Amino acid sequence: MEAEPEIQAEELADALVGVQRLVRRRLRAGLTVTRLRGAEVELLRLVETRPGIGVSEAAKELHLAGNSVSTLVNQLVRDGQLVRETDPADRRAARLLLTEAAGARLRDWRARRAALVRDQLDRLPEADREALRAALPALRRLAENLREEGDRP
Repeated sequence: MEAEPEIQAEELADALVGVQRLVRRRLRAGLTVTRLRGAEVELLRLVETRPGIGVSEAAKELHLAGNSVSTLVNQLVRDGQLVRETDPADRRAARLLLTEAAGARLRDWRARRAALVRDQLDRLPEADREALRAALPALRRLAENLREEGDRP
């Protein structure tokens, strides 16, 4: 009897990863610009929601090593996706801002992702769409639990 929750947990994890992977692949197929890696998109999305965030704070938020985020920042600055400004309060620190090109790219990515998922949802029977709607709060809580656990030392 105890193996059942583990099987469901494994199935849920596989389903979530599978959906995410397939959405990424489908979105990549329509790209006319150089593809961004997952960590680059995560960093751009973080900077979009928290303009002026510092590199070390971004690393902590993304659960990545500081040098990894510095490397990502350097690449995104070079590619014209991020602007690194000196923090007036601490000349040694940098503040990150999106470029207009990166903002437009994120908006386009969101619109294409929403359209893709909406089209697929429309193909499902109403009962499946309702089950997914009902599952959203639990999935958000699961994500929050994972985020909080990752924040603990």
